[in-house]
Order: sequence, then C-alpha cells, then structure tokens
Amino acid sequence: MTEKSTPLLAVLQLLRKYNLKGTEEILRKEASLGDVEFENLDLPEVELASILTAHHTESDPYSYEFAYDSLKKFVENCLDMYKHELSTLLYPVFVHMYLSLILYGHNEHAANFLEKFGPEQEDYYQEDLTKLSVVKNVDQIKGNDMVEAYSSNKFVVQLSRDASSQLKRFLHEQKNSTVIINVINNHIQIEVHDGPGRTQAQVRATAGGLLGEATRNENRTKVYYGLLKEPDIQVLPAPIEDEEEPEETPDKPKKKKAKKDNIFMKKPKSDPNAPPNDRIPLPDLKETDKIEKGKALREASKRVQLGPDSLPSICFYTLLNSGHTALCADICDDSTLLSVGFNNSTIKVWTLTPVKLRGMKSAEKLQDIDREAGDVLVRMMEERDRDTCRTLFGHSGPVYKVAFDPFKTMLLSCSEDSTVRLWSLQCWTCLVVYRGHVWPVWDVRWSPHGHYFATSGHDRSARLWATDHHQPLRIFAGHLSDVDCVQFHPNSNYIATGSSDRTVRVWDCLTGTQVRIMTGHKSPIFTLAFSVCGRWLASGGGRGELMVWDLSTGAPAATLPPSHTAPIHALAFSRDGTILSTGSLDCTIKLWDFAAITEEVTAEENGTGNTAPKDDKYLLRSFATKNSPIKTLHFSRRNLLLAVGTYEGSS
Repeated sequence: MTEKSTPLLAVLQLLRKYNLKGTEEILRKEASLGDVEFENLDLPEVELASILTAHHTESDPYSYEFAYDSLKKFVENCLDMYKHELSTLLYPVFVHMYLSLILYGHNEHAANFLEKFGPEQEDYYQEDLTKLSVVKNVDQIKGNDMVEAYSSNKFVVQLSRDASSQLKRFLHEQKNSTVIINVINNHIQIEVHDGPGRTQAQVRATAGGLLGEATRNENRTKVYYGLLKEPDIQVLPAPIEDEEEPEETPDKPKKKKAKKDNIFMKKPKSDPNAPPNDRIPLPDLKETDKIEKGKALREASKRVQLGPDSLPSICFYTLLNSGHTALCADICDDSTLLSVGFNNSTIKVWTLTPVKLRGMKSAEKLQDIDREAGDVLVRMMEERDRDTCRTLFGHSGPVYKVAFDPFKTMLLSCSEDSTVRLWSLQCWTCLVVYRGHVWPVWDVRWSPHGHYFATSGHDRSARLWATDHHQPLRIFAGHLSDVDCVQFHPNSNYIATGSSDRTVRVWDCLTGTQVRIMTGHKSPIFTLAFSVCGRWLASGGGRGELMVWDLSTGAPAATLPPSHTAPIHALAFSRDGTILSTGSLDCTIKLWDFAAITEEVTAEENGTGNTAPKDDKYLLRSFATKNSPIKTLHFSRRNLLLAVGTYEGSS
C-alpha cells in the first residue's frame, strides 16, 4: 500500500498529530504498513471521527463481500447501454478488495472471497487470478510481479458520461460504499467519453489488457506511418535483363514495362504520412547493396498479383528428426538461405538453391588478393563449392530467434543466455556479442534498411541497437510482463512490441517514447507484422486470435474470429500487401483477404461500412501440414509463400 491518500494513512497522520501513539502502533501493525513516510495532511479536527469510521469499515472483512456483491448486482440490473461498460469495473475492484483483505490480515476471508467471486471474472483474467492466488499473506505480497503491477499502476476503465453518472448515483445512494469509493479513487482511472455507451462487442474488442484499456491521451501522438522515398538506384540495372526479350515478342515487353513502371513509380511519390528521410540517420548503400536492391526490384516486376481468385503456391520445408529441438527459423529476403536455431545452442544455415555455401580463403591466400579490385569480395571467397549447410557455435543456451539482414551478409541470433550475436555469412564466425539484457532474449529483428536492429526479452524491455555500437541506443520500457516479440516498421522510424501483458505498443526510435498502446488481445502476443504500406499492424496471440490495428488511431481495425486452435507464431504479408498468411502451432497455415479488411475499414471511415462481419468472412483458405507446427512464413519476391515447420511424428 503505497498510496498516500487512503483513509488509513490519513488516520495515522491524525493520530500522530494528537499523540495517540499506542493506537497508531496497533493500526500500523494491523495494516502491515511498516515504516511509511506520510505527507502533512491539513485536516480539521472534526474529520477525525468520520475517518476512523471509514477505517473501521475498511478493516471489517465482511464489508468487502457485501460491497462487491452490491456492485455486481447494480451492474447486472443496469440497462444494456450502461451494463457492458460498467462491467469492466468488476475485475479491478475485485482484485484490489482481495489485496486489501490480505493487507489487513484477513487471510481466510481473502481466500473465501477469491473462491466465491474469482470464477465469475472474464476467462482471459483467469490466468492472472491463478498467479494472484499464490499471495495468501502479507509476506508474500513483496516481490510478487502481479501485485506490483496492480499496486504501482492504475487500472484504466472507459465509461460514457451517462454510465459514469449511473455509477456516481449508485455510490451516493449505497450506505456502505466507502470500500468501493476508496478502491476506485486509489487504484482505478475512469476515463469519461462523450457519446453513447459502447456495445458488448465494442467493449470486448478493447478489453483484456493487464491494466484495462488505453487512455485517449496515450494514442494522440502523430505517427508517421508512410514509407520513405527510396533512392533512384533501380533504374540503371533494371533494363539489362529485359533487353534480351524484346526481339522475340515485341508486344510483351510493353506490358512488362508498364507493369515495371508502375512499381517504380510508387517509390518516388512523396507520401504525406511519411517521415522526413533524414529523421533517422540511415547508412549509405554500398555498391553491392545497390546491385542487390536493383535485383530485388527486377524480381518484383515479375511477381504474381495475388487475390481471392489467385492464391499463392506454398512451398513447405519440413525439418525432420528435430522434434522439439528446432525453436525458430528465418529465410533471407531473396529466399536463397534458411537459418534454424536449436535448443542445444547451435544455429544451422542451409542453402535453398544449387549454389553452395562458400567460406573465406585462408589468411595466407588473402594476402595475394588485389585489394583495389572491384570484385574484391568475390576474390576473397573460396573458388570451390563447399557445403549445403553450415553450423554456427557460440551461444550457451537455447536459440530463440534468428534473423538475416536485408543484404544477406550477416545473421543475428538471440538466446536464453541473455546475449545477442552478430554472425558473418562470409567468414562464418561471430563478429560481435551484444550484452544488455539480463534475462533471456526472446526476439531479434533487423531494420528494413539494415544497420539497426531491435531485441526484446524477459526483462520486460525492448532495445534498439546499431551494428557499430556495443551498447543499446534506446531502451523501451513500459510493458508489465515479458516482451515476447518485436517488429520494425517499414520506414525504420518505429518498432512495435507484443507482450504477455496482452498489449501491443509502438515506440518512436528517434525519441524512445511510446506513441501507441493497443489493447484487445486476450492472451500473450507472440508475433507481429507490419503491412506493406505501413499503416496496418497485424498481431497473433496465444489463443490463436488474429488482430489488425490502425496505426493512425491505435484502434483495432479488425478482430478476426479465432480460426487457429493454438498460438500463432508466424505472420507474413504478400509482397503486394493483398494477402496475410498466418502459421500456428496447430499445424495449419491460413490465408486471409487483407485487401478486403482494409477496404471495409476505409468504407467505415466514410460511413458506408458494414458493422456486422460474418465469421470467417476474410478467410480464403486453410492448409494443414502433417503434424508439423509452423516456425516461420516468408513470401518470396515473386509472391511464392515459403513455410518452415518441424515434424513431430504421429501423436
């Protein structure tokens, strides 16, 4: 109990003022407050009796059960237009009443209170209540993460103005409402909004966070979700490949060029929602990177246009004899390399093409190379083809995530050993060990422009790093539990994080501040993916639920009906942004019509949308694997969907 405004603390202050030391000691012992420093409360003498009465009510264990029961009945008897919003008050009031009973030493009453009203709480709070039930006396409060989260933060409840008036009337008319009033004043933040009360579906769409919903002020910051203007480096290499084709079929190149021009024309257009190009310092592209980028754009010009009538082909890579040992996988941008992290702390890299993996020449041979040559990097590599697989050793714990950089020269990995390692894919060795997290690191992701990367872990924080710094550039702290996943925005100015506290948050890489907090998930969030255009963010949860968020407002754009029966661990957007694929531990891959989702949101903004979507309205197709949970999904540059899973044998 750290609040300085509770009636009990006021009582202790007044008792000190009147030198009633004996009574003060009794009250202090009863509340188990220890040595607490109190502010000077300038209260008139006449208030002493009323405050002592309030304290007497709070210390009466039976008053809690009566007060909570009366609040529950009040909510149940309200009109539907108020009931659904007011019902969000029940859980935080219940939790803080339980903790108050523990603080006052009424352990048996607290256990009965939890047993009686606990099962009535929403299903997504049951796991929290299981953790809370461990606290059975005052000594167990200290150091409990769940109690710490509830006691040091206020639970946010959104009420319409009419619902708020109904609540005030109830508290005014109720004789023994002191307990409820104190809980609301000290531990709950009621945000009153104008307009009608929300429906049950609207309330449920944003409920579920560990500390309720987001406040309106938290999502008011402007987010530059547009894409950066790309440098014009693709025009030079692009025509080289296409010059061979015109003589055979003079008509087709025109179509191809028109198609190619459309892709190239999108880049130079200035996006009104894009940040300035120099807002975040980005590295200059090397010559080899420019060639790779030009190659990527040529590939993009030949990609298949996807849609409900043109679904992608799926190429599934099964990891045999890996069982539960393969923990994560990643495929590089040009779809030529596959990396897998294992629980025995090793990392394996496979080639997915006939071109084998080559290492660097020995130190003696490297001395004979002309360093001024234009193809010095090619000359440094061994001439002979080598292996189809390479193994990287260095971590001292299970490897939870691996990630190729955008230009296929480096690989990042994170582990239970609390380190992040940067590996060279030319000399096949560890270049840097980044130490900053003090607990296991769950996720690591590259910036789309390279140079920067982000990590997240068990220490409830995410961090922004640069390859030329040993220490993190930014530490993003604010989550109340593990940060399970992290993802870079396509313009590299923001990162998104998903946590076991059931919130998705977006952070500004420039300032390090939180610019969005999005509530609505009913389980931990394990994977995130930004749309190609940068406005939308998809998140997959532990119950198989999929949500799509609008970055411009921070509101849920769509909550898709739970289609998976196990946690979603992989998300990928097609290169043209029309299809969203999800991969789950239930051994299925599902394809969603993302273009239809965004069209409906846009229609609703214009007042022409349909507010009652049908179940599975956007689900295009579901594919089952042979008992292989999905580890990663990746769309190739031509829109072929690649998937990786581990075969776990027949169950």
